[in-house]
Amino acid sequence: MKIQEALRRQGLVAARKPVDSDRRFPDGAEYRIEIPSVEGPSVLAAVVEQADRYDLTVNRVSQGSGGMLLEEGELREMAAIGAETGLEVCLFTGPKAGYDVGAFSRSEDGRSQFTQIRGMRQLRYAAADIIRATEAGIRSFLVGDLGLLAVLTRMQRDGDLPSETVWKISAYMGVSNPASVRLLEEIGAGSVNIPADVTLEQLWEIRSAASIPIDLYLETPDSMGPVVRGHEIADFVAVGAPLHAKMGLANAGGVYPSGGHTVDTAIANAREKVRRAAIALEWLQRERPASVQSKPHATGLGVPVVS
Repeated sequence: MKIQEALRRQGLVAARKPVDSDRRFPDGAEYRIEIPSVEGPSVLAAVVEQADRYDLTVNRVSQGSGGMLLEEGELREMAAIGAETGLEVCLFTGPKAGYDVGAFSRSEDGRSQFTQIRGMRQLRYAAADIIRATEAGIRSFLVGDLGLLAVLTRMQRDGDLPSETVWKISAYMGVSNPASVRLLEEIGAGSVNIPADVTLEQLWEIRSAASIPIDLYLETPDSMGPVVRGHEIADFVAVGAPLHAKMGLANAGGVYPSGGHTVDTAIANAREKVRRAAIALEWLQRERPASVQSKPHATGLGVPVVS
């Protein structure tokens, strides 16, 4: 009983029965749609085209290889597409341990270290990677290292980075309990990716403890499960709002680190993710038709800024 009371005083309450969230995005919406692994301007263009075909609003795309692997011209092209269509373009921060010379992050036991920043030299390059992308107009970044997040939010407060920049916590960080999500919110995270195999009760517990938007895969690549839960979107939106419903893709070819040699696969994957999102939204319309999605250019989105 003592531990229960101590946790309760901190606002960490075990779920009995999940209830609908009364929290919302700044524009009043309950959910936004995210398409991940959009690895360059040609893939982003394919996402926009496919979304138009399905009359579907994509609010955010994310890229997993790292902005450091994109040419400056490609960064500016992605920023221009995002600014025109009113969607957030989120780039992973590079470098990361999984691309470095150390072996541990690529070992069976070291996978959790894949996105960690090793030493001051990598920390400097990670910050430089973000500055380079912001100069091209990008205003949203995926972060997989706790210390890096603290450095970046401090740089933002000090005026070294644009004030409107958004920080998205990567699924690689494995954040899966209410206390961890709330800590990230306090540090300055803009949204946090939680595991795709979360139960509805666990989602409710996290939402009860933190107001930060939650990013949740409705479908994951094989390396993360796979999990296929698009038909459950109505429950997730009801309990988890504000929620980024994130559409990965099972049984698909890998694209990290991406480049010209993987672009065809990345485009094919992206098109099918948009289709899967459209199917999920059919389920949402059937089960919870009054659900509200953000529109393009919505308040709080890290939409690129093009001068």
